[in-house]
Amino acid sequence: MHGWLDDEDVVAIAPRLLGMRLRSEVGDEPTEVVIGEVEAYAGDQDPASHAFRGPTPRNTAMFGPAGTLYVYRSYGLHWCMNVVTGPEGVGHAVLLRAGIPTVGRDTMTDRRGRLDHLADGPGKLAQALGVTGAHNGISLSDGEIRLLPGEGETLAVRATPRVGITKAVDRPWRFVAEIPL
Repeated sequence: MHGWLDDEDVVAIAPRLLGMRLRSEVGDEPTEVVIGEVEAYAGDQDPASHAFRGPTPRNTAMFGPAGTLYVYRSYGLHWCMNVVTGPEGVGHAVLLRAGIPTVGRDTMTDRRGRLDHLADGPGKLAQALGVTGAHNGISLSDGEIRLLPGEGETLAVRATPRVGITKAVDRPWRFVAEIPL
């Protein structure tokens, strides 16, 4: 279903994820968001990438097949998730930075402990969808977390420098969609 994710150009793939849906069936009720913000990370060609120095126990999922979910802890506090792209072994991935809640808002509110800002950051997004380290390495084609087509509307997309990193900060590999609500 996600054959296009195995393209070698992670920077071209990243904006194509905008407007797609990410559905979670973790826990009692399904939750779903429309992906609204992403960042590309290009393996050994990108000093900001977790895969820059090659495979480690932490980043092994990044070197798996395209369409794999790579989940890691940020600063030991928040789970963050990435869609693995490119051929197996290259270590390319797209960080899912934010989404617009569309299904299961009450469940997301319970998980986040608040009514607003449910999925407008990478850690918030993972928490709202119930994603944890237990989901690292799973396929996004089937199972508890799935990447699904969007509604097909054309979105305005802005490319900006990535945020929250200290290396290769000048690369405009963060993509933000203007999603009609």
